[in-house]
Amino acid sequence: MHSEREFETGLWRGVDLFNAGRYFEAHEAWERIWLGAPEPDRGIVQGLIQAAAALLHRERNNPRGAARLWEKARGKLRSAPDTYRGLALEQLRAALERCFSASDMPEMRPRLRRIEQSSTG
Repeated sequence: MHSEREFETGLWRGVDLFNAGRYFEAHEAWERIWLGAPEPDRGIVQGLIQAAAALLHRERNNPRGAARLWEKARGKLRSAPDTYRGLALEQLRAALERCFSASDMPEMRPRLRRIEQSSTG
């Protein structure tokens, strides 16, 4: 079990790596926090790990591996809220759907967008 601070640090480190296209490193950063995370964090982070791995397989021209991991990630991320800890997951899901349905766009790199969380309801 990680402290909240350790979890947040690992989550954002993974986000920065993912957005830089460093999918393997993002996967590793998220895996460190995933194992000790409670639900719903555990399932959402697992979906992010699988999405990063799917993108890595896509980059390495392994379409079967990419498709298999994307299906797993899709299932996890589909049940996640549209926003999660300051991340726009709805936009990520849409970008990943476009990425994995467009075989003619190999350079497409989905990003995790940070959103400002309002201090008022």
